[in-house]
Amino acid sequence: MYARSITFHGDADRQDEGVDFVRDEVLPTISRLDGCIGLSMVVDRDTGLSIVTSSWDSREAMRASLPRLANARLRGAEILGATPELAEWDVAVMHRRHMVTAGACCRVTWLRLNHGDVDRGIGIYRDAMIPEMESLAGFCSASLLVDRENGRACNTTVYDSAESLAASRERSWAIRDAGLRDAGVDVLDVAECDVVLAHLRLPELV
Repeated sequence: MYARSITFHGDADRQDEGVDFVRDEVLPTISRLDGCIGLSMVVDRDTGLSIVTSSWDSREAMRASLPRLANARLRGAEILGATPELAEWDVAVMHRRHMVTAGACCRVTWLRLNHGDVDRGIGIYRDAMIPEMESLAGFCSASLLVDRENGRACNTTVYDSAESLAASRERSWAIRDAGLRDAGVDVLDVAECDVVLAHLRLPELV
């Protein structure tokens, strides 16, 4: 499984219009493309951060879709007032306790990988960190996307509410720090977002 994320550091006052555009125009369009599995969108309404992620059943399908979605990216950039930043990922881990419902929030963590032992880091996340995270109240799902070529990864953990996300903060940081220390991975950035569209539809990969 593969994923493409498109990140906009844009105008928070225009995010609702951006969400409407992705839901009403982008989602129906991308769903018709060969190999597309689904799409999600998360937003940080304090900073104007918006991330649209699409999932694909092959790298070839993901790459073939890029020019066909060029106009949608341009329109999204106009609406949100930001230049789109593209990244392509292998889906290394996907674990879902239950489906995401209205009001869900997530914590997104961007990581720099240890090039020499990426698979060991994936194993630590899958076998040690996910069981710990799953014990936290309100946990919905966790995923790990990996860009081996550029030595990056992105971990997203979804909770059923803003309250659960906030309550998890201290414990999740402790879990993260212990796991990343063992894996030799560095944290680049962290964001907490509202899950506004949850149609990624990735299968369980653990």
